[in-house]
Amino acid sequence: MYVLSNELYFPPILQAEEDGLLAIGGDLSTERLLLAYNNGIFPWFNEGQMALWWSPDPRMVLQPKDIYVSKSMRKVLRDQTFTVTYNKSFLEVILHCKRIKRDGQYDTWITNSMVEAYLKLHELGNAISVEVWRDDNLVGGLYGIDLKEKGVFCGESMFSLESNASKVGFIALSGKLEKENYRLIDCQMYTDHLASLGAAEIPREEFLSFLL
Repeated sequence: MYVLSNELYFPPILQAEEDGLLAIGGDLSTERLLLAYNNGIFPWFNEGQMALWWSPDPRMVLQPKDIYVSKSMRKVLRDQTFTVTYNKSFLEVILHCKRIKRDGQYDTWITNSMVEAYLKLHELGNAISVEVWRDDNLVGGLYGIDLKEKGVFCGESMFSLESNASKVGFIALSGKLEKENYRLIDCQMYTDHLASLGAAEIPREEFLSFLL
């Protein structure tokens, strides 16, 4: 297992373990995070642990044009129950993602240091949020890293306080990214929720080709 030093460096992706773990240690500086995402690597660890850096194979992704909108979701969108905004409440979104209770999860990987690090990325324009509102209440959203020059959005986490709220945000973002000629949304790892929206696993090598 490769242990990172203060040097801005990650080992070759092929050195990752079978579960995708590539390296441990290092910091969450803006420079290291951007280096990681631009090379298909992301941090994922619990409070109190050393930073763990991952590049799983296969990789869960969605091409924006392939977003799946079910009949029931089309009705939700037509009813205009929710309003979607971008970059209006980044801190609120990431804090909701941090605090939301998830089935089978007893801790959060969105540590306090991660909140601070991604807020800095947002202030620099490298991280964006999607907010979903009912009236004036924030009821869903998501955030991630925006690799504009590569046409790739790296989704980090989403939350929903009302049924379908996060789906509305993800569908709206997919449509926005398709119009802006983005090629890929990186969803990192498989979940049934993402699969229901059209995301699918591809070989890591294929995913990395989008980052060249």
